[in-house]
Amino acid sequence: MKILFMVLLFITATLLILLILVQKGKGGGLAGAFGGMGGQSAFGTKAGDLFTKITIGLATFWIILCLVSVAVLTESSRLKPTVGTTPASSSSDSGTGEGTPAPEGDATPENPAGS
Repeated sequence: MKILFMVLLFITATLLILLILVQKGKGGGLAGAFGGMGGQSAFGTKAGDLFTKITIGLATFWIILCLVSVAVLTESSRLKPTVGTTPASSSSDSGTGEGTPAPEGDATPENPAGS
C-alpha cells in the first residue's frame, strides 16, 4: 500500500510539473523557449483554458492523494509496532536501558538456556 501511494504521488507530481512547464504564462513561459511563438500554442487556441482546467484537477487530485496517504500510512503504523522498539515501562532501572527482568524459565539473550 505504501509503495502504491508513493508511485501515484510521483507520477502525479511529475505530470503536474510537466503540465505547468508547457503552459504559456505572462512572459511566454517555457513553451516559448521550445521554439513556439509567444501568442500561439502548438495545441490550439483554446489550449490555455484546457491546460488550466487539467492543472487545477491534477493539483486537486495530488493534494487529496497526499492527505489520504498521510492518513492511511499513519493509521497503519499505529496498528503494527515497528521492529526493534519496545514500549517504555515505568519500572526501568534508573536509566541503564534495561527493562524489568524476565521471569524464571524464559529463554532470553541474557539467559539462553532458560534456567
